[in-house]
Amino acid sequence: MDLAIMTKFNDHFSNHSAAYGQFRPSYPQALFKYLASLSPSRKTAWDSATGSGQAALGLTDFFDQVIATDASKNQIDQAIRHPAIEYRVTRSEKTDIASQSIDLVVVAQALHWFDLEAFYSECQRVLKDQGVIAVWSYGLHTVSPEIDPIIKLLYEEVVGRYWPPERTLVKDGYRDIHLPFRTLEAPGFIMQMLWSLPHLVGYLSTWSAAQRYQAAEGQDPVELISKDLARAWGDPQQLKTIEWPITLKVAVNT
Repeated sequence: MDLAIMTKFNDHFSNHSAAYGQFRPSYPQALFKYLASLSPSRKTAWDSATGSGQAALGLTDFFDQVIATDASKNQIDQAIRHPAIEYRVTRSEKTDIASQSIDLVVVAQALHWFDLEAFYSECQRVLKDQGVIAVWSYGLHTVSPEIDPIIKLLYEEVVGRYWPPERTLVKDGYRDIHLPFRTLEAPGFIMQMLWSLPHLVGYLSTWSAAQRYQAAEGQDPVELISKDLARAWGDPQQLKTIEWPITLKVAVNT
C-alpha cells in the first residue's frame, strides 16, 4: 500500500461545503430500490465519501442503518441529518467499520478520488458474504438545445484545464474502473431535477474546476457565461428539467 497516497487527501469541496449540500442534485429512488433488492439483507449500508449526504439519505428508505463517511469534516458538518444515518469523519480506504457487517457499499460520484487498491481491500473486509458494492458517476447534464452549448463551453473551454486529472475517469464513464468482485450487469438510470436558473448557477459554481479557476484567476468563471445563459433561459424563475445519465457499476462479494 502506498503510504503517500493514504496520507494525502486532495480536498476539492470543503471550502464550499454549504453550497455543495444546497445545490447538488439528488439521486433517483429507483436506484436505491434496485440496489436494496440485490443486498443479502437490509440492515446496514455504507455510503463512502458521502459528501453532504445525498446518497446516504436515499438509502434510509431501504436500510435500517446507514454509516456515512467522508474525509472532510466540513462536509460532514453540513450533511443532511436523519436518525438512521451515522456520520463519521474518516478516509474510505481505512475505517473503523466492523468486519463483515455491511450489506451494501455505495460510492456516489467519488470513486475517482480514491486509492482503489486500498479501498477495495477495505470493502472486502467490511462486506458480508454476498454483500454488494455499487459505484456510480454522472457527467455533463443536459437542459435544452439552446442552453447545452453554453454549459459545454464553460465545462470544456473556460474551466477545462482546471479539472483535476481524476475527473477523466468520470468523463470516460468509469470505463477503465474494474471492481475486483463478481460483477453484475446494471440497468441504466437517469438523474432528473426541476431547477430554476439561480439553482443551476449555484450548481455550476460547485464544480471542482470552477472552484480551482476562481482560486487561480480571482473571478467566478460562471459569470463569464451568465449573460448568454440568462438569455437562453428566459424567466430565471422558470423551472426547467435538468438530466444527468448515471453510469453504474455493481458487483457482489463472493
